[in-house]
Amino acid sequence: MTVVRVALPVPLRQHFDYLIEANAQVQVGCRVLVPFGNRKLVGIVWQLDPNNSFDSNKLKPVVAVLDTDPVLPALLCQLLSFAADYYHYPLGEVLISALPALLREGRNLADYQPKAYQLTDNGKQLDASTLKRSAKQLALWQTLLRHQLTESALLQQYSRATLKQLIDKQLAEEIIVPPQPFSAPQIAAKGLKLTAAQAMAVTAVTQAFGRFERLLLEGVTGSGKTEVYLQSIASLLSQQQQVLVIVPEIGLTPQTLARFQARFDVPVLCWHSALTDSERLHCWLQASTGAAAIIIGTRSALFLPFWRLGLIIIDEEHDQSLKQQDGFRYHARDLAIKRAALHHCPILLGSATPSLESLHNALSKRFIHLPLPDRAAGQALPQFELVDLKQQVLQFGLASQTLAKIKQQLAQGSQVMLFLNRRGFAPALSCQECGWLTECHRCSAFTTYHKQSRQLVCHHCGASKAIPRQCGGCGSTQLKPLGQGTEQLEENLQQLFPDVAITRLDRDSTRRKGALHQALEDIHGSGARLIVGTQMLAKGHHFPNVSLVVIVDVDGALYSSDFRAPEQLAQLLTQVAGRAGRGSCGGTVLLQTHYPEHALLQDIINNGYASFARSALLERQQTCLPPYQHLAMFSAEAHQTDPCQQWLQQVADGIAAVATVQLLGPIPAPMERRAGKYRWQLQLYSANRSSMHQALEHILRLVSSWPLSRKVKWQLDVDPTDLT
Repeated sequence: MTVVRVALPVPLRQHFDYLIEANAQVQVGCRVLVPFGNRKLVGIVWQLDPNNSFDSNKLKPVVAVLDTDPVLPALLCQLLSFAADYYHYPLGEVLISALPALLREGRNLADYQPKAYQLTDNGKQLDASTLKRSAKQLALWQTLLRHQLTESALLQQYSRATLKQLIDKQLAEEIIVPPQPFSAPQIAAKGLKLTAAQAMAVTAVTQAFGRFERLLLEGVTGSGKTEVYLQSIASLLSQQQQVLVIVPEIGLTPQTLARFQARFDVPVLCWHSALTDSERLHCWLQASTGAAAIIIGTRSALFLPFWRLGLIIIDEEHDQSLKQQDGFRYHARDLAIKRAALHHCPILLGSATPSLESLHNALSKRFIHLPLPDRAAGQALPQFELVDLKQQVLQFGLASQTLAKIKQQLAQGSQVMLFLNRRGFAPALSCQECGWLTECHRCSAFTTYHKQSRQLVCHHCGASKAIPRQCGGCGSTQLKPLGQGTEQLEENLQQLFPDVAITRLDRDSTRRKGALHQALEDIHGSGARLIVGTQMLAKGHHFPNVSLVVIVDVDGALYSSDFRAPEQLAQLLTQVAGRAGRGSCGGTVLLQTHYPEHALLQDIINNGYASFARSALLERQQTCLPPYQHLAMFSAEAHQTDPCQQWLQQVADGIAAVATVQLLGPIPAPMERRAGKYRWQLQLYSANRSSMHQALEHILRLVSSWPLSRKVKWQLDVDPTDLT
């Protein structure tokens, strides 16, 4: 017997040693089934015969070796090990999270690999007359005598019962046929003519092939960033190298997939959480064997085991959804850069509104900056107009100037988009007599009124309840909606424009499978249409018939305790505005606000996002905020507030004793109570990254011994993007 060190999916920052037979065929990165307490867990072999193992007499044996070849290749193991160290998360949970669900459950990988059937030696020597009484068996035997058949091809002509009869007679056998790497593609569709800026960007990307290079493609909305992606990878595919394209939202995957499939005659697969477990494992296998040329997926696609990875593309690299917000809190953009370095391949980050971190790296010459300042088809950028809501009589939340513009564009047969970043019918119900508001009993927040489902729903914890008949304060029955959401806006627009088709795009309207695809199909149809939605509208959609965009309420995001709020608002405004004027007609953007003189709005309207971003970087530098300082955050939650504050104070005292790290807190979270638990934060700022991580490593070695650690649920978030 020998010893193997195994990483297990448990919230413990250590490995575990087990005994295994010395002649067992096992490698680092293979799965094993091991005993752990009164359970059996699937773990990943991390080290063979470690020098500092425990006494072998005290070790338990491995129950079963599940793989002979690693399911996690060496380079992927390096990436995951780096991620576990950088984000200070248990290695076992990081490793297991990189596997499809079926492999995490311990399923046999061979059961899901492509199968084929052929004759055994007995079958090849069989006299045909032996099967003359069974015409179906004879026909299948004669077919297999000529060539083997894949499972899908066989079942198109013959039944499983017939196949089983030949296998039971030992005349046929099942074999595994590993998928073959894709062949050099044929260009299925001719690319568009490039502008000078696009051509320079494509040249820069292609010249970086074969080495690690970081490139930032900063192009205004409609500048043809996707065309740059497509023309850049054409020569790469001819060398049989794979491409990973990461998009921020599932909703963007189908349209991006369609564009890549229309251009290249190669296998293009998608990866996201809406796939079934079998579909995800199929994609995982295709990536690992090289059968898939292009994988388009959300952030977790980063951990697929590629055969020959030649390029990584991060579309909409600024988007917050690239950061995992619970459990293993990694940022896909940052880890993608590390993965590109490991594979010695370039990484291309694309956005019309790049994050301040990426822009800072480009201005500091760490990234190659590739600007696309103009729209690809020569259209002018949309014109902004501020609509001052002060002293105006609003009709359903819309000013008279706004309604006049909408009517004008609809009369011309154009489409109009109305953006309101609040789903539901109204943010709350209010008593008209005493002012009581419907609140979530588990959160420091109001419950949103959903008229169609007749529910009050908390958008933070998901709690829902029926609409009350009476006020919870005075017993009055005079309850009215307060504020406006997309559901109410859609209903009001139907009254104002009864003859105009309306499409609503938010999480509620697209919950049903296929609903998003159908909604996008309706929008791309010809004719006047009103499009109502939340930030789902802002992410990369191409609506050529939209000539007017109305941002119904911009004020809700102008004032926030989060230092990133101005950046996120500027990105959102620019992205939403970019949906206008992408076709033959010009575009106009109306911003309804009570604060038209606000500096951020004036900067975006008069100078654009690029100017705002550079002034915001200067402000961050003067205030010593990221990207000029490194940030980490401890958060704690419990049913009482005191344990959270006390535990975080212990963390603060422990860090202050060993490192010169600036501390902010312990302070209550902006939303102090969520899902029935009180929440507190401790923010750490440091100009030196290594000092920050040394302090975190030191404190994490101590927290498990504190009695308070068993009374609170705590998390560490390195480089957090959400401070709420």
